[in-house]
Amino acid sequence: MARILVLYYSSYGHNSQMAEAVAEGIREAGQEADIRRVPETAPEEIVKNFGFAVNEDHAVIESPDAVGGYDGVVLGAPTRFGRMPSQMASFLDTCGGLWASGAMIGKVGAAFSSSNSQHGGTVPTLFDLITNMLHFGMTIVGLDYGFDGQNGVDEVKGGSPYGATTIAGPDGSRQPSKDELDGAKYLGKRVANTAAKLSA
Repeated sequence: MARILVLYYSSYGHNSQMAEAVAEGIREAGQEADIRRVPETAPEEIVKNFGFAVNEDHAVIESPDAVGGYDGVVLGAPTRFGRMPSQMASFLDTCGGLWASGAMIGKVGAAFSSSNSQHGGTVPTLFDLITNMLHFGMTIVGLDYGFDGQNGVDEVKGGSPYGATTIAGPDGSRQPSKDELDGAKYLGKRVANTAAKLSA
């Protein structure tokens, strides 16, 4: 059985929901999924004043070394001006040992993200996350067009061939739609199936 880590950062819960959908897809594919958060680095005053919502059901990742024990990793984070937030970047900056040891070479990677608008920067954020995984030597899986839910213009929806995405709206009140969560679940299944083949 392949073990997949779903590692994310979320300020207002959108990426927490996406992480759960990715993990659901992994488990439906018959593989093991663990969900972890990266540590919060924003000052406590900012966290309180801006009403950050933390999902305490998801533990903080134990250490960078813990990542190396998995057969695949799915990274998730909201966009901050078209790139990953400092919280995720700070954690990845501590993973030099994983790169140096080659612990992640050949393992599966994928990404998901959120933004406040349809064109709010999720694609460059996905590539920001994917770039790190490519430096680790990972094999990247995207949200291919086998998932038809990302097609069409009948409603506002996230999703791209580079990873699963959701749109939060300017005030963060919009929650991930069924199509967006289904896309995250589909991505999880693709990661699980690929990891199972590569780790066999």
